[in-house]
Amino acid sequence: MNTTVRQVVVELCRATGMTTVFGNPGSTELRMLRDWPDDFRYVLGLQESTAVAMAAGHALGTGRAALVSLHSAGGVGHALGAVFNASRDRVPLVVVAGQQSRALLPLHPFLGADEPTQFPRPYVKFSRQPERAADVPAAFAEAHRVAMTHPRGPVFLSVPEDDWDRETEPVAPRTVHGGYGAAPDALAQLAAALDESERPALVVGPAVDDERAVREVAELAERTRAAVWISPLSGRSGFDERHPYFQGFLPPVADQLAARLAPYDLVVALGAPLFTYHVHVAGPPLAAGTELYHLDCDPGQAAWLPVGTSIVTTLRPAVRALAGLVRMSDRPVPPVRAVAPPARRGPDISPELLMDLLGERLPRDTVLVEEAPSHRDALHARLPVRAEGGFLTTGSGALGWGLPLAVGRALAGGGRVVCVLGDGSALYSVQALWTAARHRAPVTYLLLDNGGYGAVRALGHRIGVAPVPGTDIAGIDFAALAASFGCPGGAVERPEELPAALDRVLSLGPDEGPTLLRIRVPADDSPLYEPWAR
Repeated sequence: MNTTVRQVVVELCRATGMTTVFGNPGSTELRMLRDWPDDFRYVLGLQESTAVAMAAGHALGTGRAALVSLHSAGGVGHALGAVFNASRDRVPLVVVAGQQSRALLPLHPFLGADEPTQFPRPYVKFSRQPERAADVPAAFAEAHRVAMTHPRGPVFLSVPEDDWDRETEPVAPRTVHGGYGAAPDALAQLAAALDESERPALVVGPAVDDERAVREVAELAERTRAAVWISPLSGRSGFDERHPYFQGFLPPVADQLAARLAPYDLVVALGAPLFTYHVHVAGPPLAAGTELYHLDCDPGQAAWLPVGTSIVTTLRPAVRALAGLVRMSDRPVPPVRAVAPPARRGPDISPELLMDLLGERLPRDTVLVEEAPSHRDALHARLPVRAEGGFLTTGSGALGWGLPLAVGRALAGGGRVVCVLGDGSALYSVQALWTAARHRAPVTYLLLDNGGYGAVRALGHRIGVAPVPGTDIAGIDFAALAASFGCPGGAVERPEELPAALDRVLSLGPDEGPTLLRIRVPADDSPLYEPWAR
């Protein structure tokens, strides 16, 4: 029996665990979808960027690459903001886009993609349109291996529509054991520096959570009695935020970040793009007298850091080895982080009150997805994350990620997901509520409605641009909008109504599907990145 490209790719998907496919089909994908396997699930996103974000949530939940099917040219263009997020957050995705028939390509056809491999760059690790139909399965298998090799990330494959029915040879699945260790002398040098340090600190980046090195980092912190910070605008947590050594979150502003780290003579950044800034402020990246070591699996990131000594390595084996090399320290333990005072009660629901109430109600193992830029400081100050993999957000800032990311993460299993998002963020990808309802994804959405793009207004205030035009989006009935997509919606306006409303939506079980609670909060024009405690 002759074997087609489609049949071989289907078997590769089974072998790699990619039997849940996220996509938005178009004419150039129809032949790929012929004879759809009974053991595969197609998760429809009503816009391509939501399909990519849902796939990313699924990949983060399963630890495996997720498969995304996009339409040629325009569909890939729609998805690129989400591909950008997946790249910066190191999410392994295999993105397969349709392309017009090979015979039509010289004629620049309708819906054809010109130079398709260039379109998603530089935000994919691999980008290819195979020269022959027979080469598609081998390219597919290579793309998957590249996506899953550290530093993990999205890859792209363009497949002309007539390739799927062509004959080809089977491709045997292969295993590539990822990960590589640091040079022993480099770790020994760092261990000696930690032993000699008087005031060390660790900066935990998103790669700690991605590489499942949370326990190893905690052991290293306890052996060295190092203070622990989380890197600026991290897309993950990576450390138990109720641990007594935890100090907080570094700000994405150069002078503030340098000031936070100035008390330490040695800083060890673990999987962290440490110098992630949002606004420009002149000044050195670190104060004089602060030495930096940086461990990460990405040689590109190691190359662009402006200061410090970088060790290119995967984190889990390196941190485990480092903890075995350092002496058990008797230096004073770090000071205990100040606790935010209880939110003041007023006539309106403040974000601080909401975070306090959530902190009292969320079980430790709840997966929390966040995309509420105006209220992220309040969330970090009052809603500590404790579980490995328990916090997901965008580490790059392209909005529209959180709402569909939560759908994909919920479909990956593991219990109910809680997603805290702003009204502005939600409107980038609100159609993902339809997918959540259709698949009964166990997600509780808490939508903070301040009537506009509060983060943009706050940043404008900070740099002297006020008022900022185009930042008001009041007048949307989010509960009704959610209900129109099949997702039950409710609303709460008064502080005294909030506890009961939260109890209701947080008590839903994993089989009860999605729900959305719109929470009215006042507009706030205070400057961004001014946490409650300096």
